[in-house]
Amino acid sequence: MTFAYAAPEPQLREFAVNEEQSDPIARFASAPGEEAVGDLLLQAMSLIGVAYRFGGNSPTSGLDCSGFIKYVFQKSLKVNLPRTSAEMGRVGRALERDELAAGDLVFFDTRGFRNSHVGIYLGGSKFIHSPRTGKNIEVANMGNSYWAKRYNGARRVQRGQSVQMEAAAPAVEKVTRTRQAAVPAVRSSKATVRSKAVAEKRSVKNRSSAKASKASTSKNSVSAKKSTSSKKPVAKKTASSKASGKKTATQKKSS
Repeated sequence: MTFAYAAPEPQLREFAVNEEQSDPIARFASAPGEEAVGDLLLQAMSLIGVAYRFGGNSPTSGLDCSGFIKYVFQKSLKVNLPRTSAEMGRVGRALERDELAAGDLVFFDTRGFRNSHVGIYLGGSKFIHSPRTGKNIEVANMGNSYWAKRYNGARRVQRGQSVQMEAAAPAVEKVTRTRQAAVPAVRSSKATVRSKAVAEKRSVKNRSSAKASKASTSKNSVSAKKSTSSKKPVAKKTASSKASGKKTATQKKSS
């Protein structure tokens, strides 16, 4: 005859704690009211090893970071998120770092602008994401210096919650107004540059005309001087010819 003995209560507690630490999904999958989070995390973890593909929307062909998130939320929570990480960054409720819980979206700046990368928080500073070309869906540590420097916020989207993006119109409107205000200034600046260019051209033209006039006057003066100097020898020659004529006449008379 075989007898079964129950394990001591302290050992059961220790086993439960160890199981929870090794499998952070377990408590969410079994806890009352947390089935949605458990479904979400189980769906996400089932995709570990799927290759990254830019623009990918399916596990069979590959998933990029936002494609992975969109697929998981659609399959597990029936929530249709926007396609890009930047748009996802305007959905749900914004969270402080100390409010993070498993299933929340965590965002990073990996391409020079906010919310350019997204993952799903697992708890214990871990998150699951689709990293980049050449890599597969994996679990990463937010405490890593690379991710710690690039972390820029988190948001919470729940099952049954209507997906509405926060309006970005005020920022767009502000930019538009700034551009509109800048247009007259640019036009005025262009007009000023044009008027200066025209004035400069006129000034150059007037200088050229003045130089030409001065050169013409100088030429006329030189010509007049040359004309005067060329006339004087003629007058002298005429006077000497007259004197020689007189001598010739006198000689004729004496002869």
